[in-house]
Amino acid sequence: MSLTNLTAAALSGKIRAKEVSVEEAVKDALAQIRKKEPAIHSFVTVDEQGALDQARKVQERIDSGELNGPLAGVPMAVKDNLCTEDLLTTCGSKMLSNFVPSYTAQAVIRLKQAGAVILGKTNMDEFAMGSTTETSYYGPTKNPWNTRHVPGGSSGGSCAAVAAEECVCALGSDTGGSIRQPSAFCGVTGLKPTYGTVSRYGLVAYGSSLDQIGPIARNVSDCAAILEAIAGYDKKDSTSLRRSDLDFTSALAEDVKGMKIGIPRDYMGQGLDPQVRKAVNEAADVLQELGAQVEEFDLSLTEYAIPAYYVIACAEASSNLERFDGIKYGWRTQSYEGLHQMYKKTRSQGFGTEVKRRIMLGSFVLSSGYYDAYYLKALRTKALIKQAFDRAFAAYDVILGPVSPTTAPPIGKSLLDPIQMYLGDIYTVSVNLASLAGISVPAGVDADGLPIGVQFIGDCFQEKKIIRAAYALEQTKSYQRCPIA
Repeated sequence: MSLTNLTAAALSGKIRAKEVSVEEAVKDALAQIRKKEPAIHSFVTVDEQGALDQARKVQERIDSGELNGPLAGVPMAVKDNLCTEDLLTTCGSKMLSNFVPSYTAQAVIRLKQAGAVILGKTNMDEFAMGSTTETSYYGPTKNPWNTRHVPGGSSGGSCAAVAAEECVCALGSDTGGSIRQPSAFCGVTGLKPTYGTVSRYGLVAYGSSLDQIGPIARNVSDCAAILEAIAGYDKKDSTSLRRSDLDFTSALAEDVKGMKIGIPRDYMGQGLDPQVRKAVNEAADVLQELGAQVEEFDLSLTEYAIPAYYVIACAEASSNLERFDGIKYGWRTQSYEGLHQMYKKTRSQGFGTEVKRRIMLGSFVLSSGYYDAYYLKALRTKALIKQAFDRAFAAYDVILGPVSPTTAPPIGKSLLDPIQMYLGDIYTVSVNLASLAGISVPAGVDADGLPIGVQFIGDCFQEKKIIRAAYALEQTKSYQRCPIA
């Protein structure tokens, strides 16, 4: 059995007990990557020598007593929109195919401080724009449960790598569900923290007011431990928050007695696959048996979440991606006459179809003739959605619902109908619009053997409540390994 089959806590415990060395764990993970990558394509870059060098240094810190935490010596992967010094960071785009940063993202720095070993950078939808990891310049990642299906996105590479046991756990980023949705599709656990809890320094921005880094792992305990390691104030990030309640592992209790859990009727109606609906209802029944009070309620404004999200996200993307012009860094077209033609050809050839679509949409809604009609209206809708959640959390500790209307679609299907792909984010985007916390946990498989996930949503700064609920549910189910693992 591979060491990457273990949870982070179990593997770290074996390393600290000297049953296995950090180098052995890393070599085992690298062997799994070499074996499975031809079928899955989870990684853009694998840093074999760098990982082995890290392993030796981490082993020294463990032997000296400096490291004794649950991530010490654990092989991890990082989404390829998190900057890593002297290691390629592409964002899944031709535009950054030659970009090697001179600094490292704060979240990755904190992982390394905790003793994690970074194996490499995982594939993703180009600039995190997509829900399937098919828009990557480097080709699509495939779902380890069934390689004819997508792994979800945009953190599909990270989730597929964890599911296929190429690494123990990983980091992703979530702008409108990009951690939770691929976690559900790949049968792993993914946590999106409250906006500002994890520093965005070194994260290549898609939608700056929505992006948040979070953990992907095989269980809730590992997600809590990783979040505990990477969370905290960072003066380099102007949106970073000062919080004192970052002991997330303290919420790992099976007891949900007295918790009030709400299920939005808006989430359980038309468009939801019956098998996903059944999984949510079964999760509700289990939580009731454990002592929680579960009831349905009307959330309202659900139908406005998708248009508001895509207007705001694309507007911010059109501004953030302005910097990629072939001048300062990144790829530049080889043949041009004059500065303006160089700009046009670089951006036309460097960006993929989905990225150009969202840049154009964002530029349109920010233009002088349409700013009030679209962008300002979307911001007002965002505020109304936040108010709807405030009312919900006045009555409930957490909200339970589906992550996606369906399980993972076949490769190629979503790109044929971008609007339908956008609608697939209906249950996740509101969490980002309202700066809430959310976690996706496995809840079984459908008739085709594809994973189903359910989602717990918590109010701002209430990660402990969703961790508590998710952990309690998880303890009632046996973990189903991916067939390829």
